[in-house]
Amino acid sequence: MNIKSAQFVISNSDCRKCPADGKPEYALIGRSNVGKSSLINMITNQPKLAMTSATPGKTLLINHFVINNEWYLVDLPGYGYAKRSRDQQEKLENLISGYILERQEMTALFVLIDSRLKPQKIDIEFIEWLGENGVPFAVIFTKADKLGKTALENNVNVFLETLKEQWEELPPYFISSSQTGMGRAEILDWIESVNKSLKG
Repeated sequence: MNIKSAQFVISNSDCRKCPADGKPEYALIGRSNVGKSSLINMITNQPKLAMTSATPGKTLLINHFVINNEWYLVDLPGYGYAKRSRDQQEKLENLISGYILERQEMTALFVLIDSRLKPQKIDIEFIEWLGENGVPFAVIFTKADKLGKTALENNVNVFLETLKEQWEELPPYFISSSQTGMGRAEILDWIESVNKSLKG
């Protein structure tokens, strides 16, 4: 898939105010600082489309970016950022779960996993919650350039083996690096094939 255009459309804190044009939406979520904004910029080939921040937990809104005027990438707030107040954490959880469970346009959720880390309880529990609620998702392992090939393969395999304890069938997964562009073509091809199946 060629990206001809990518534009920021709207930020909001209420999924009822999301765009109402019925285009398919591919949302990105993960722990704070997992590299969502960098991945959006890499996928769209626009280094400044999504604002990256050195401060984890900065995204507090649902951000929509329209791609080729055909579908949306949606940047959701990160989960598991410890420095938020309980009240703020609760609001964010409601915002995230409201979008994921109620947004009919959400075609698939990309769960971003930091490839440098061993499986994190919060990620595994979040993926289990998606399964319990029948949410379609794929996994993207980020920051692949930060590891050697063997360590990267080992970490990805350990994560997948951990998922197999709960899942009979593994979700689609991609290995990416925002620095090198690794995974970009595969992610876009997958989105294109899903979009085609929706039209079919």
